[in-house]
Amino acid sequence: MKTLATRPLAWLAVLLAVYLCAPFAASIPQIGAADWASVDWHQTWSAVGVSAASASVASLFVLLGGVPLGYFLARSSSRKMALLGFVVQLPLALPPLTSGVLLLFLVGPYSPVGRVFGGMLTDTFAGIVLAEIFVSAPFLIIAARSAFAAVDPVYEDVAATLGHRAGSRFLRVMLPIAWPAIRAGLALSWLRAFGEFGATVMVAYHPYSLPVYTYVVFGSQGLPAMMPLLLPTLAIAVLCAALSIYSRNGRASLSALNLAASSTDDAAAVVPTPHPPLPDARLAFQFERTVGAFQLDVQWTPHARRLAIIGPSGSGKSMTLRLIAGLERDHSGHLRLGDTDLGALPPERRRIGYMPQDYGLFPHMTVAQQLAFPVAADATGARYWVEHLGLGALTQHLPSQLSFGQRQRVALARALTQHSQLLLFDEPFSALDTPRRRRLQASLRELQREIDAVTIIVTHDPDEAALLADEILVLEHGRVLQAGLATELFARPASVRVAELLGLPNVGAGIVLDDGRIDTEAGLVLHADTRAFATGARVMWQIAAAGVGVAANGAACGTACGNYAGSVEAIQLRRGDRYATVRIGGVSLDVRADRHTFDATAQRFEIAADAVSVWAASALTVEA
Repeated sequence: MKTLATRPLAWLAVLLAVYLCAPFAASIPQIGAADWASVDWHQTWSAVGVSAASASVASLFVLLGGVPLGYFLARSSSRKMALLGFVVQLPLALPPLTSGVLLLFLVGPYSPVGRVFGGMLTDTFAGIVLAEIFVSAPFLIIAARSAFAAVDPVYEDVAATLGHRAGSRFLRVMLPIAWPAIRAGLALSWLRAFGEFGATVMVAYHPYSLPVYTYVVFGSQGLPAMMPLLLPTLAIAVLCAALSIYSRNGRASLSALNLAASSTDDAAAVVPTPHPPLPDARLAFQFERTVGAFQLDVQWTPHARRLAIIGPSGSGKSMTLRLIAGLERDHSGHLRLGDTDLGALPPERRRIGYMPQDYGLFPHMTVAQQLAFPVAADATGARYWVEHLGLGALTQHLPSQLSFGQRQRVALARALTQHSQLLLFDEPFSALDTPRRRRLQASLRELQREIDAVTIIVTHDPDEAALLADEILVLEHGRVLQAGLATELFARPASVRVAELLGLPNVGAGIVLDDGRIDTEAGLVLHADTRAFATGARVMWQIAAAGVGVAANGAACGTACGNYAGSVEAIQLRRGDRYATVRIGGVSLDVRADRHTFDATAQRFEIAADAVSVWAASALTVEA
């Protein structure tokens, strides 16, 4: 079926390929019939030289201006830049002679610009260059814009957090990544300039470029005289076409840090010189940011060093992390780390280690070059972390040659080589399978114990937050639902929604009744110790999974527990333990199923009063 489906496509491809190749094949028999005797080789090579030189000069100007222009067109979403992008493509749609006429309006001998230069911009080498720039520039600009648009902006963000200013980020990160496509566009631009006739003949008939000279010879000597002129053109075209598709597969050399120079024993004996820890590394921030219909309003002053931000997709977790890194600005908010006002600093001066979801490893750099890239990279520290994280055999590998786990370790080492006081992780394990994710989470936890830096991990996995953080901030729709110690949040979530986001089962809200029980307002009344609460108080409750069981012979159990009619909805295996989902009234409860026998029929269940935890719904408030 696949062969039958692709057959029409293959025929279409073959037909176009044959048509494109046919003129070259048709020219071969004409070599013998060419008028070689009447060729003016001096003038021919002069025309070839003029075309090659003018195309090279024009391409140089197009390269210097076209690459930055393509970059800004790719990065800007303003209407003015969109209009500019449309205008710079117009020469592609214009007939070449029309382009020449437009250029005469600008640089002709009777134009204001032409008078300033005394008519030296027409019928001169400069005129040829101007004409070729106008018609060939769109090829490079379009290629550069497409290339930069295809580069993930996260590379530029990571480079900023590693201390590089805008110019350095462009030259060392964005341009090398986009260069293969730009190089192809440059070759096409050079070929277009080399073969330009229409605009050139209008602006600069003299000196003869090769296309103009070919036209002159054809008008005076006819077709037999064309073959000697076509040969150098074809040779140059073949060479440029080959260069445009050439891709370099060589591996970059080791960086100045020479990470592979030391042996394992030597590196193990080297301990990096630590950056002096901040006397008060407490983080504090407040941000208010509006993007379209989304509004972020978050404030947090944690006291621990290991922090996590948890919430569903679209809650503002990543935006908060980017605001901390300085990759987005909020001029009305504040951000402090100890006594340092980070909010007043650009991202390149914040000394922050930032790890996006895919780790942001630069695809054109080896592991050694990645670790040498931070402006404040420390060679001793780099060698230490290379060996400590098991990267010694990978220093000459590119990111494409690394596994997910190896990439994560390289990104960690890169952030740590500049002694970052603040490490930001944006869901670094989201793309990994469960076993690998567990191993890397444990590795990161061990690393947190070794370093003095404040770490913030953004995640939607409550187990990950509990493992890697001592304090947690819960976000939803850009608002803080609860913040505080992880143990307190998991023990006493401030709302049912917080409990859901933390993955806590058997949690709900209710009202204390006059007989001391709790009305869940969902068809279930719980027996619990409510002596600390007044009648009518609104409380939160949680039932321990082991506190629910099948009632013995359906007998009542008195005030020590509640006896209820219910049904089993499902039985599941979770991490090796069996759990049953039991519905009592309108409440679904998770119950340990290894101590009781459950069936699909209606049963009666007991909920022990001492298995019900109760706390005030307003006991935990958002920290200011």
